[in-house]
Amino acid sequence: MNALTSRLRAAALGAALAGCAAAWPAQATAAAEAPTPASRQANIGVVTGLAVGALAAGPVGAVVGAAAGALLGERYHRQAQSSVQLSERLDKSVAERARLVANVAQLDSSLAQARAAGEQLDQALQRTDELGLDVSFRTDDDSVTVQAMTPLLKLGALAASMPQARLHIAGYADARGSEAWNRDLSLRRAENVAAVLAAAGLPRERMLVEAHGKSEAGSADGDLDAYALERRVTVRLQLPDSSQVARRD
Repeated sequence: MNALTSRLRAAALGAALAGCAAAWPAQATAAAEAPTPASRQANIGVVTGLAVGALAAGPVGAVVGAAAGALLGERYHRQAQSSVQLSERLDKSVAERARLVANVAQLDSSLAQARAAGEQLDQALQRTDELGLDVSFRTDDDSVTVQAMTPLLKLGALAASMPQARLHIAGYADARGSEAWNRDLSLRRAENVAAVLAAAGLPRERMLVEAHGKSEAGSADGDLDAYALERRVTVRLQLPDSSQVARRD
């Protein structure tokens, strides 16, 4: 009788093992392909399932409980790993967002500084009664001197950087010579100054060129120093909100 019971238990144990092997093909295949050490959760599941199964159903229950405990423990281990990976990705995302926020704040600060500088420049220009320069010429000559080139180029570049700014260019001559000759001479002088300003990047359509000839010449005959002051081209910056061109002395 005892021998028969032992044989029945052995047969039942074999059937249980066969059933567990059939119910766990993926686990067996993965273990065969990539033999990796079992996780701590899987080992705990095996021990716990073995103990509970043994108490509940003897040897058969122990085998079944061990297999089920291993599956549950491994599933818990994988879920824990996924949770850790998700937490790491979330931490990286938060850090990246913080960097983006810091970059945006820095850009806003730079933009605010640029706007403040622009406003200061606008206020300075609005408070200025006169912004420009005078270019002197030799007698009966319309060529721009080398000394006048640098300040003209600087003023042209400044006006070019202000999209709404205009330059008023007026040519003059001294009292000597005919009216027609002096008007033509003053126009050539103004046109040559405008060419230098255009070389600095200022579009020609943003220049107002005028020729006054000797209409404003009032020096006494033979006053060479006064003649030198009358042979000139005036260049004045004109802002869009100005009612008139900045005055000259």
